[in-house]
Amino acid sequence: MSIADLRREYERHGLLEHEVHGEPMGQFARWFEAAREAGVLEPNAMVLATSDRSGRPSARVVLLKGLDERGFGLFTNQESRKARELEVNPHGALVFFWPELERQVRAEGTVEAMTAAEADGYWAKRPRESQLGAWASPQSQRVGSRGELEANLAAARARFGDGAPVPRPPHWGGYLLRPDAVEFWQGRPARLHDRLIYRRSDSGWSLARLAP
Repeated sequence: MSIADLRREYERHGLLEHEVHGEPMGQFARWFEAAREAGVLEPNAMVLATSDRSGRPSARVVLLKGLDERGFGLFTNQESRKARELEVNPHGALVFFWPELERQVRAEGTVEAMTAAEADGYWAKRPRESQLGAWASPQSQRVGSRGELEANLAAARARFGDGAPVPRPPHWGGYLLRPDAVEFWQGRPARLHDRLIYRRSDSGWSLARLAP
């Protein structure tokens, strides 16, 4: 079978205007909880797209680690490629895809750094090995071998001992994407998918339907 022949019909759910929450973050919370209840593997996995000063894009899968009325939160090395791109172009886009529910969510908006207190709060919840890994990895930089990374990890273990708290690296922190547009996509038969998009304006959020 060729790639062109791969297809499936989407027919699990529909999405109508009167069914959705009045604001996108409330609707996202509903769908996110449904994804968790459905047993979606890592429902907080999302594609984050950024671009450099010239507009050249890059994308990668990261994990959603914060969600409130402001928007979507994530944490990362602030010397990574995505962080360097956000420094010069503080706009980003997110995509969540939950195939078990035949659903997709897209969000676009501005990205800002979280406060040190927010970063410290999440850092304290991370497993110790993940904390040590953040010290060991010069994210997005070239390394000579896997052995170099493992040596860095061993050095971090020796530096911080067995039981002492591991401090947050000065180059590690959080980002918040504040959306100005959020689209909810529900797969439907005959490729006539439901697409409802919230857009922010000075007067609040508006809702519209897009053709698939």
